Amino acid sequence: QVQLVESGGGSVQAGGSLRLSCTASGYTSKNNCMGWFRQAPGQEREGVASIDRNGRQHYADSVKGRFTISKDNTKNTLYLQMNALKPEDTGLYFCAATQKVGFARLAWEYNTWGQGTQVTVSS
Repeated sequence: QVQLVESGGGSVQAGGSLRLSCTASGYTSKNNCMGWFRQAPGQEREGVASIDRNGRQHYADSVKGRFTISKDNTKNTLYLQMNALKPEDTGLYFCAATQKVGFARLAWEYNTWGQGTQVTVSS
């Protein structure tokens, strides 16, 4: 079983940057895809970025050019570098992992979730 723990959230002003980290433990070698999702109050959880074991990446249109997903396999850690943050980026950010074959972009495709880390961007 895989456990995920996020860190790095916080409060920043618009235009600022944050880097989120997600440390995985357990049977991490079975993970095929990992991703970042976010959820604002009263809204559904949405995909932000995903990366598979080959390094292939996918980004939501709203974050393309501003966010970068990466991973360090030696540290079993997933990152999300967030630049040029906007108030609409505010939300609870979750790290997720799946052993599903193929590229996973949607929340239902993931079976392991962290507890989330809060990101608040003020205007």
